[in-house]
Amino acid sequence: MKFKKIADFLLDACLPPCCVLCGETHKLLEFTSSGNNLLCTACRADFFLQPSKRCARCALPLPSNEAAKICGDCLQQAPYFDATCAVCDYVPPFDELIVQFKFHRQLHLAALFAASLRDRAIEQADVLPDLLCPVPLGRLRLCERGYNQSLEITRHLSKFLGIPCQPELLVRIKETLPQSSLPQEARHHNLRDAFTTHPEWQHTIEGRHIGVIDDVMTTGTTLNETAVCLKHYGAKKVSNFVFARTPRNKL
Repeated sequence: MKFKKIADFLLDACLPPCCVLCGETHKLLEFTSSGNNLLCTACRADFFLQPSKRCARCALPLPSNEAAKICGDCLQQAPYFDATCAVCDYVPPFDELIVQFKFHRQLHLAALFAASLRDRAIEQADVLPDLLCPVPLGRLRLCERGYNQSLEITRHLSKFLGIPCQPELLVRIKETLPQSSLPQEARHHNLRDAFTTHPEWQHTIEGRHIGVIDDVMTTGTTLNETAVCLKHYGAKKVSNFVFARTPRNKL
């Protein structure tokens, strides 16, 4: 580990890292494994350190003067999950980062997303989860992409928070169409009964707080279905941890 840190330091000294948002070379913030040296100090302050008031249940933005912690939609029809922690809205420049990560194999961005989630989770989470797991991909999509982007984030977040992860806790048993390709009313039907839990790990769910990790939360349908599954097998609480949340006007 010490040798790796020295090697990372020498590499960054010879080839200064470029900010993934503005492209400028910048002074090393932390070692590469932390994910933080992918941003310059200015972009980190401008885009990642700004406080934002969000619904504690679904993470949709709330007016800054809003006293309530839960949005009207969640009060009217509560989702199965109990809380959502989100770093940012799914808007520029973050949307392009996610596209690069998700579809162009820019896997180094997983550390940045996880480091940002760690900071936000420590700020917001009353009680951190007992166990982390990613939203699973279907077999066909996993073969096409070659990796599960949610699992890449989960591995880093598990390390940063010191919380164990179980990559196979949730299993997708139904091949579904990409949610982004469907109108909102069709998304619920698309994912109905799409998830179960791996029999080998079902005993780890009972009475525990499970954290589910994904890159983007759009309508919340996917994460609601994973929460339905986890609650069915006895989870006491289910919290979502997502890098980006699609704002209401983009749904």
